[in-house]
Amino acid sequence: MCVCGRRQFLGSTAVLAGAAALDSAGTATAAEAPAPAPTAEQDHTLALIHATLLAAPGVRPPEHDATVLVRGDRVVATGPTAQLQVPPGARVVDLTGKHVIPGLIDAHAHSGGPEGVHPPLYPLLGVTTVREMWGTPTVRAWRDKVNAGRLLGPRWVIASTIVDSPPGLWTSDIWPVPTIEVRTDAEARSTVRRIRAEGADFIKVYSRLTREAYFALADEALRWGVPFAGHCPDAVTVSDASDAGQHSVEHLHPLLLSTSSKEEEIRRRLDAVRVNPRDPSTMSRVRGWFHAVHDLESAATRSYDPGRAHRLFDRLAANGTYVTPTLVTHHTMERPETLPSSDPEWTYLPRRQTAAWPAQLKELTGERTPEESAHLRDVNAHRTRLVGEMRRRGVPVLAGTDTGTSYLVPGFALHHELRRLTEAGLTPAQALQAATVEPSRALGTATEAGTVEPGKAADLVVLDADPLHDIRNTLRIDSVLTRGRLIDAAERRRLLAEVAEAAAAATPPART
Repeated sequence: MCVCGRRQFLGSTAVLAGAAALDSAGTATAAEAPAPAPTAEQDHTLALIHATLLAAPGVRPPEHDATVLVRGDRVVATGPTAQLQVPPGARVVDLTGKHVIPGLIDAHAHSGGPEGVHPPLYPLLGVTTVREMWGTPTVRAWRDKVNAGRLLGPRWVIASTIVDSPPGLWTSDIWPVPTIEVRTDAEARSTVRRIRAEGADFIKVYSRLTREAYFALADEALRWGVPFAGHCPDAVTVSDASDAGQHSVEHLHPLLLSTSSKEEEIRRRLDAVRVNPRDPSTMSRVRGWFHAVHDLESAATRSYDPGRAHRLFDRLAANGTYVTPTLVTHHTMERPETLPSSDPEWTYLPRRQTAAWPAQLKELTGERTPEESAHLRDVNAHRTRLVGEMRRRGVPVLAGTDTGTSYLVPGFALHHELRRLTEAGLTPAQALQAATVEPSRALGTATEAGTVEPGKAADLVVLDADPLHDIRNTLRIDSVLTRGRLIDAAERRRLLAEVAEAAAAATPPART
């Protein structure tokens, strides 16, 4: 759940929507990609030879001493280097000792800020596809530029604005793209048709949707073939959401409640949670909601029922319902004492943004007693165990970060989520699968992304070390291919330096 403080939105460069948030300097930056290549260039062949290829992590074993042939923006062939003939005139890159994986996919992000910072950071960190969980004009404009070859950035799958019921958790004080609030069957159905006409890739559902509105939306979305995903509403159980066709459940709040032996009692308490419609502050509304939900999660953790959990997970697996745990953002919210006071990654964001994070987090979480902090440590550890159990029961897990939230840097955050997934019990191959194969299926991009094979997009990451030995090796990036463009080690260093310069030079957006 991305919650960015008012100061972050108004007083920093983390402009997550509204008018295009451009670099103030107006000079060439890493975000500026070369103009579309001429036809002759599209026929150029690149041969990556002597690599260890992880063509489908978690699905197929590594291929040693392999070659990947790329022509234009497509993979045209893969196979043993000794057997695959390299066409005359091809550019040959020897990757002896290196590992090639598919471009990574962040399945839950909220992108914004300077154009010279956020879009290029994703591919420069190996994240070549992003699912945007709150559609904004800015990100849609970035997607158009990326697709036209005028901006270095990821492929984007973009949600609608949030659909909630009043009084929702979001007011107009932080996010300039308003939520859509619906109460009735008719309003929900009309909203589905509106979103479909506007061309969003999917509908984003949210926490305070009423049961009437939710099930009407689900029915209408299925009628029109529009996916819906997001939060599991407080008024709806996870199993009911799965049965209704919700494509993915974001975050782990509802999973904890539905795996408790006291779920009925806890849900009665959840039904009593109210949002003050006269409170104009998003931070205040969300803080109150988090406080109430964390109390319920603590009770659910203490009453965890393995049998109930297994039945739920089996149901999710049978329905093909994806779960995006966003462990990194749960960790930020629940273990603030472990967060760094600085980090080299922060160089790639405007200083005033990172400097504001501690105060924003404090404003969001409020004061906690030692007892509350201890309970949240237990909840956080329980979440982690729950993810491992879900994966063992066959629930398809997606690696998503909630980038846009404090302490998460675009691109870097996904690598940290992979580490959290292995801490939950996933193998490194399974963690990589959650950032490649599974999200490509979930996002409907499996014909383009997720694996390295002929006919698919040439979105690849070249690593200096084996990620199956240590998932942290996904950060040891040598070079990246994005849409067939090879960004080698030297160019990548140069472009990252330009991102850092753009972040340092960025000025706050004008208030409107």
